[in-house]
Amino acid sequence: MDGIFLGKISKVAFGLDSDGRFGLRLDLDMVGSGTTFYRGMWAGERSNYTKWTEEDRRKEWADLAEYLVDILAKAKKLEVKDLAGTPVEVTIDGNMLKSWRVLTEVL
Repeated sequence: MDGIFLGKISKVAFGLDSDGRFGLRLDLDMVGSGTTFYRGMWAGERSNYTKWTEEDRRKEWADLAEYLVDILAKAKKLEVKDLAGTPVEVTIDGNMLKSWRVLTEVL
């Protein structure tokens, strides 16, 4: 399945996940299929074996906040939970999520 598809955000989660990451998860539903978008960073204690630093983590969380503010503005929503039902355009390439965007044209 490759191409550009219209759909909607069906489920929104913002917080800790079962793997110990803190971030944003969006389930994107299209007719007959769906995919998941995730953006976040580890939330647990950093070990000496990790390749990222505390500064990397703080930057990723700050970038996530800016990204989320942009999505909320485009979707004309005030709260993350209200993103459910928002129309989106999803680009799939090689059966993988390449990109997605809020369909501002229909809002």
